[in-house]
Amino acid sequence: MKLGEALARRAELQSRIGEIRNRLRASVLVQEGDSPPEDPQPLLVELARAADELESLIARINKTNAVTRLPALDLTLTEALAKRDVLGLRSGALRSVADATAQQQARYSRSEIRLERTLDIAAVRKRVDDLARDQRDLDVAIQAANWTVDLIGDSD
Repeated sequence: MKLGEALARRAELQSRIGEIRNRLRASVLVQEGDSPPEDPQPLLVELARAADELESLIARINKTNAVTRLPALDLTLTEALAKRDVLGLRSGALRSVADATAQQQARYSRSEIRLERTLDIAAVRKRVDDLARDQRDLDVAIQAANWTVDLIGDSD
């Protein structure tokens, strides 16, 4: 199984566990004299099975990410994922600052307080664009690895 397939299965299991949880909530408390829409016992068994599979899958994904290197970037997948996440945080924070700085201010009289910009908006926006490009490039490398790297501990 490729890492990308494992990631898709992880998302599927997480969704499935959420569905089972909702079905259980609807089945564990009913009005006296009514019967639940489903027997909760088989749902509990299904929940345990899905949670066990998810736990194993997450561990294998994490192990794979920790040892798989992206030679072009000289990073492990784990390091690349962390870098991508932080690039997103940085660009988002700077985008927010640029947006706030770029807002027009209306002065209706000379007695109103005049606000002055303390940052070069164009420079901040250029930095945001550079960070977004770096994030996209890194994401492409990560996605490529996801579909070429075999999941550790896979017996397929």
